[in-house]
Amino acid sequence: MKNKRHKLTIHELAADLALSPGTVSKILNDKGSVTEATRKRVLDRAKALGYVASHSARILKAEHTWTIGVVFSDIAAFGLEHPFFGSIIQAFKNYIEDQGYEMVFIPKKIGEQEQTYLQWALNKSVDGVLLLTGDINAIDIQELIRADIPCVSVDMVDKGLATVISDDHQGIELIFKHFIQLGFQRIYAFSGSIFSRAYQQRTEAFETLTFQFKTDRPKESYFTTDKYGVKHYYEQALLWIQSWQHKPQAIIAFSDDIAMGLIMALKELGYRVPEDISVSGYDDIQFASLFSPPLTTIRQDKKRIAETAAIKLLNMIENQNEPKGLTTVPVQLIVRHSTKRIK
Repeated sequence: MKNKRHKLTIHELAADLALSPGTVSKILNDKGSVTEATRKRVLDRAKALGYVASHSARILKAEHTWTIGVVFSDIAAFGLEHPFFGSIIQAFKNYIEDQGYEMVFIPKKIGEQEQTYLQWALNKSVDGVLLLTGDINAIDIQELIRADIPCVSVDMVDKGLATVISDDHQGIELIFKHFIQLGFQRIYAFSGSIFSRAYQQRTEAFETLTFQFKTDRPKESYFTTDKYGVKHYYEQALLWIQSWQHKPQAIIAFSDDIAMGLIMALKELGYRVPEDISVSGYDDIQFASLFSPPLTTIRQDKKRIAETAAIKLLNMIENQNEPKGLTTVPVQLIVRHSTKRIK
């Protein structure tokens, strides 16, 4: 073993114990689940060898900083309470912490100091970056994903980026076929902003299915403006409903909060859901089952998305041959009371 003047790295300590650096890191930072015997062996050996388990020592001496940066461009103005991305980030945080990493947010401005995402990532010496949400065409996002820092996204899609998302085509197909089985032919779509990647893909899937099943196709899918929130979708739905030339039998809303705003507007204008019009959502947020009526929706596996993204990012950090590109996660149709068969 090294002489007393040498400050051990976490990798040397792990090699001495015949354990992985991640396991040793978890124990030294009191994170994750390990056996009490293993924990005691690591702590006793670290003490005997004089290992300094401070964060600064890890940064200076270890191969990694054991830090993952998160870029969260909150375009929906929900903050960390966002019904979808809030769950993603919590599951991602749980997974990487179990592997001995910690998570920090990468801002664009602290106090009076403003820098690009890449500059902040370099200043914080992060090992990798999770791109939670944002505009893929933004200059600072493109700068970050073209740099040498490993990046993974759970929303944005780019040929130079590893991305993990739900299978949106499968989701819309499951709802559409559900409506066909209920006997519907006049099926409309109600979407959020056209600038959203998810809404674009769901619209493409919807239009493909209307052609495939030769249903009564509306002139176009309805897109709201680039604002978000149930109140906004309710206001947009009021305008849309009053412009109908023909009443739909069913409507696929491209998110649960869109569906909630839509149902509120339908009720205000005298329509019953599902007796007059069936409505489905997408996401299966926590409130979907508590809404009136409880929403038929598509359940996205948020935990699987987050953990798959974490695994890909950690593999990229460890210099494994981890491919970039798109990984899709299956979704599930959840049938509740907002949809009903034609009598």
